[in-house]
This record gives sequence, C-alpha cells and structure tokens, in this order.
Amino acid sequence: MPLDLAGVEPSNSAILVVDVQNDFVSGSLAVRDAEQIITTINALLKLPLALKVATQDYHPANHISFACNHAGKKVFDKITIVPPPELVARRIPEDERPLEALEQVLWPVHCVQDTIGVAFVDGLEHEGLEVVRKGRDVGIECYSAFEDPWGLTNTGLKDKLKNKEISNIFVVGIAGDYCVKSTALDAKKYGFRTFVIRDAVKSVSDEGTEWTEMSKAGVEIIDTAEELLTSEIFSQ
Repeated sequence: MPLDLAGVEPSNSAILVVDVQNDFVSGSLAVRDAEQIITTINALLKLPLALKVATQDYHPANHISFACNHAGKKVFDKITIVPPPELVARRIPEDERPLEALEQVLWPVHCVQDTIGVAFVDGLEHEGLEVVRKGRDVGIECYSAFEDPWGLTNTGLKDKLKNKEISNIFVVGIAGDYCVKSTALDAKKYGFRTFVIRDAVKSVSDEGTEWTEMSKAGVEIIDTAEELLTSEIFSQ
C-alpha cells in the first residue's frame, strides 16, 4: 500500500526520538542492535519538520522500577504498583480516569539522573532538539513521552506540540514494545495523526505484538524511513 501522507506538511509535523540513550544502546538495559537505527534516525532528523523532540528516561536512583530497590526481587520480576497518594491528592476533580493498580516490570538500574547512562548516545545528532524528560518521580513509572499511565504527571510534551500547531507526529527510537509504543498510543489518544517508522525502532522482545497493538489503535506504521525521506512532500 502506498504511503498516505495526505494533510502532512513540514509546517504541521514533528518527529519524536524516543530514549536513544547510552543505557538503552550499550549500557545496563541495552536493546539488541539498537545502534543500528542511529544512522536512519539522523537522516530523518534532517527533514524540515516544524518540531524535533528527543526524550530521555531520567530516573532518580531510588526509582520504583529498579529491582534493587525491592528486597528479595530480581531483575524482570513483576510487582504491583498503585498511584502515589501524594500525586492523587493533586489530581483535578474533572479527571475521571481509573486509578487501578498496575503490573510493573522490575528493571536493572538505568538512565539515572546525572550519570553517563542517561546521556544521548554518541552519534545521535541531537543538537538543537527539544528535550523532554520522563520518569523523574520516584514512585511512578512513565513509559510514554506524554504522561504516566494514570495521568497524574505529565512532561509538557502535549503543550509543546499544540503550541507549534502540530497535527502529525513521526515516532522513532527505543524500545518499540515499551516507550515507543506508549508514546505513540498517547499521541493518537490526544488526536495527533501518529506514524511509527518500523526500521527506525528497536524492541526488547522479538514477538512483534506492539505493531499489531499500535495498528489496532489507529497508529500508522511506515515500514521504512526511505518512504518518508523520498516523499515529494519533503523534497520540494
């Protein structure tokens, strides 16, 4: 099927580069072959888009997702987490989203604030990009570049996009089955036309269920960056 870019213009489009950081490429939570997408992402960053954003996982050392912060637990064990009461208390009354308990995978320590692991990987051409940081709160996980799963904290990304009058978002980065997927689903939820570029994404698992989940939610999958890079829209 030909790539449908009807309504897409450089002036109303953004790229989100998700978590291309040292710890996810060569560090404590490295995703296999993640370094292979950097050249492709750099090529996409040269497109004349209205907004270019790079996200960073940015955790405190005592973050709830780290296995070492839970006695008797190992990496990749799962626990149940609930919304932190201090954040629930600040929620606006009009927000009626459910605050159910959620399953949390426990990870090795990664992307800790002010460490080398949190930095963008060498080779990523990130100069001049807007930076959005997530996962800063001790007691709450935040895979999405927009907000945590309960909507109690947000990164300000939605406002950045709205202020630039962005309608279309191209999502790339790491990891496809976690932060890329969550970001794309939230982007779609908030009314943005959302594309994920398959050959500019790497996932933790080889199962590939994230692509089906995103497609069912209305996220559009572009198989190769070349389809976008050679589009007449961006070559005029």
